Amino acid sequence: MMRVKIESTLSKLLTQEDTDGDKKITIEDKGPKNFELVSDSGESMSIKGTYQLSNLLQELVIQKQEGKDIADINPDYIDELPAIRISRMIRDYYWNGLTRKMDKSGIVALISDTKNASLTASILPVYVPYTDELAFDYYSNLETSLPIKTVRLPEIITPEYVKSINDKPGILSLKLEMINGEVNGVPFVVPGGRFNEMYGWDSYFEAVGLICDGKVHLAKAMADNFQYQIEHYGKILNANRSYYLTRTQPPFYSSLIFEVFEITKDKDWLTSHLKTAIKEYETVWMVKGMRLTKNGLNRYRAEGIGVTPESEEGHYDATLKPYAENADLTINEYLAKYQSGEIENEELDTYFLHDRSLRESGHDTSWRLDDVCADLNTVALNSLLYKYESDFAHVIETYFDGEFNGWHSAYWFQVMHERAERMQELMWNEVHGQYFDYNFVKQEQTLFESASNYFPLWAGLVDSKEAHKMVKTLMQQLKERGGIAGTSKSMNANLPENAMQRQWDYPNGWAPHQMLIWRGLKNYGFTNELKELVYRWLYMITRNAVDYNGTIPEKYDVVAATHKVFAEYGNVGTDFEYITQEGFGWMNASYQYGLTLLDNTYLNHLNSLVDPEELF
Repeated sequence: MMRVKIESTLSKLLTQEDTDGDKKITIEDKGPKNFELVSDSGESMSIKGTYQLSNLLQELVIQKQEGKDIADINPDYIDELPAIRISRMIRDYYWNGLTRKMDKSGIVALISDTKNASLTASILPVYVPYTDELAFDYYSNLETSLPIKTVRLPEIITPEYVKSINDKPGILSLKLEMINGEVNGVPFVVPGGRFNEMYGWDSYFEAVGLICDGKVHLAKAMADNFQYQIEHYGKILNANRSYYLTRTQPPFYSSLIFEVFEITKDKDWLTSHLKTAIKEYETVWMVKGMRLTKNGLNRYRAEGIGVTPESEEGHYDATLKPYAENADLTINEYLAKYQSGEIENEELDTYFLHDRSLRESGHDTSWRLDDVCADLNTVALNSLLYKYESDFAHVIETYFDGEFNGWHSAYWFQVMHERAERMQELMWNEVHGQYFDYNFVKQEQTLFESASNYFPLWAGLVDSKEAHKMVKTLMQQLKERGGIAGTSKSMNANLPENAMQRQWDYPNGWAPHQMLIWRGLKNYGFTNELKELVYRWLYMITRNAVDYNGTIPEKYDVVAATHKVFAEYGNVGTDFEYITQEGFGWMNASYQYGLTLLDNTYLNHLNSLVDPEELF
């Protein structure tokens, strides 16, 4: 252990090694990559290499943030094997940086959130469900000490109401509980960066990582906040912001509660959540004419009126331009009249229905869903709902003797089989060896090659013969140097010239796709393919973290195996100084989960940074 003065060492280190001035030490810096670390007692140690120097920088900053002037530098941490270090940082550091509560401490942090900087007033609205008196009283009392305004939501929340508060955006309350006479927020994990709220499907994947790291209490708390949202807002929200009140996200609630229950064995907790999960299934997903279509399959179908308020200024200019020119108006003038209702435009209404539904799908944005989403029975959604039905069937049969609150396991077995048969009939393509989204308006498959076409492997709804065909197709169409791409290269070739790069499409890859496909491969015993895809993904994360000061971002270009993604919205998690405080939620989870799937031989290769192209 070496004791060094933090400020003087930091200054000397950055002056010598951070040649581009971004307060990180990466392979792009042109310093000597050889630093003489001197202790306060005069001892010295040479630290060589980008990775080792960035580790030193991180260790200094961690201890500075703890309020220290003198740092104890452990040489073992400087030369720590990469996979061990990344995993340790996620487990012991990043999860803490991503954990929030909706009590006073959490509200203070939200007031400074960049999404609130544009508020016309300096007061943050906190919207509270009509029936939550504890939350209303608690936040009302905070108004004397914090710049917030407590707003009680109406008993029935309509799209018209949500539109009426779009110019007063605020945060939605989550679960509070009274402990020893004091109100505390039930914790939740956020994705990171500008995503400083509890997001729908992100939360499930984060919970998988939390469980891997022995933090089941946090995974359980995430489920408790899901339950609060369903009971008070009618759905699991896209995120707990006021403009998301009419929009849900891909359903993973049953998977979350049963994975938590497998560890806690708390049957009372399971009973409570099972009631809520069935309620969500019935009232959010199985309402005819909404998210349930006439053919018995489901679609994403978000409600709302007009432009999505969270979109960046100018995002819809290309869509609005021809209508504005036809009306001899500027884009802004046309948009204002459309939003106020002065101009009616059914074509735009339909476009924004699809756009909201695309965002509800979590895949915002992808050419697969652009301007068509609400007309699609998607493979992904129907696989997730099959998993709900399967979970209900097996849990009721196993833990409730076949009957739960009037629901019989036999019923759930029946509906899951019926869904599988409908998917087989309308979505399975024998020639192409995969499932495709089904356009129920045109009554045809889309034939769009996507990672989401393989969710049936995760859900367990295919037979062995189909699984073998799917895995062969998967490895041929979507496997890239860094893992599975969101869509295939051939789909990009079909796009118009100069088409915008959509972030969920080729060449980009995303953690939820990898994690679901890994579990699907494991379900069906495809051990070799599983290890290869896990290794490719973890290698890419490890290589980028080693070369770029511990960077763990939202997404990757899996073709080039880099975090340098050139697509809409940028790449959250790359903009930090000295040390990432958080990584990125589901990326952290994919790393921790992936490590559990590799044996020691592959772990040794990973720590030695053996390129996957040398192994496979």
